[in-house]
Amino acid sequence: MADHILKNIEAEQALTMAALVTYQQGQIVSRTLTQNAAVSITLFAFDQGEEISAHESRGDALIHVLDGTATITIGGTAHTVNAGQAIVMPANVPHAVMAPARFKMMLVVVFPAN
Repeated sequence: MADHILKNIEAEQALTMAALVTYQQGQIVSRTLTQNAAVSITLFAFDQGEEISAHESRGDALIHVLDGTATITIGGTAHTVNAGQAIVMPANVPHAVMAPARFKMMLVVVFPAN
């Protein structure tokens, strides 16, 4: 059996990504699909009021909101991102993620080649 780079996800099936991570009261739940030197893909479910405080990443990060609405702050500017929408957080720019209400997202971070 071959080793797969993607984990915690079924292959060769049509999947509803939002259904792969569940809400839990007072928590941020995550499910890592892959993480290596080149890319990281993680699903998140944020309960209302939960947040990831401002930080920077050395890679460009793409957030795709799968359910609900997120407040994404990039370089001090807040953006409302709704289900079905995506936003890019550029590398080395401070960003934060906040849940004004419950929401789910897929985060893809692409790291620069060394």
